[in-house]
Order: sequence, then C-alpha cells, then structure tokens
Amino acid sequence: MSRHRHSPKVVTANSLLEGDTVWLTADDRWTRNISEAEFLEDEAVAEDRLLFAISQHDIVVGAYLADAASSGNGPVPVHVRETLRTKGPSNYFHGKQQREQPLALASHFERA
Repeated sequence: MSRHRHSPKVVTANSLLEGDTVWLTADDRWTRNISEAEFLEDEAVAEDRLLFAISQHDIVVGAYLADAASSGNGPVPVHVRETLRTKGPSNYFHGKQQREQPLALASHFERA
C-alpha cells in the first residue's frame, strides 16, 4: 500500500451573493483575505472542514481544498490558480470595451 504525503491546505470557495473568492477561517467565518484562512496540516481535519464548508450552500459555492504554504503572515497560495484568485477578478474592460462603457461604470473602475 503506497502512502501519499498530505500537503497543507486551506478551504476556499466563492461567495454565493457576490461571487468573490473567500477562505474559511478557524472560527468558521468566510474572509476575502487568504492570510486569515485556517491553515490545515492534518488531512482528516482538512476533510472535516471541507464538509463544513460544503454544508454552507446558502453562503458559498464551489468549496474545495487548496494547497497552501505557511508564511509569517498566515497561509499563502502555492499554485497559480489560487494566486490569481487572491488578486480578485480579471474580467475588467480593456481596449475598445473600456472606451465604450458607460460613464458610471468607467468611474467605478477608475476607483477600484
């Protein structure tokens, strides 16, 4: 029987209402900051936390375990996908679409 090594994880999902990437904290909150996420080094605990996250289907969707590393400021992503997810949406208007958007939207994106 082969043994696999468990790598540390964090639980991540998307907020049901806003669609934002969120991370599960040790005190059962959802945060938009991965550094506040619960760092899960035990595989069984990670699976239990994932089941808890999935049960919150009225708050989040698409919960899964993501590999993470420890830093002085909390967990950090180790894969490109999660690194991109920590930076927020990448679907801003560009080029011609940026010039053609309504003024109200243009001012919103300039502040962001």
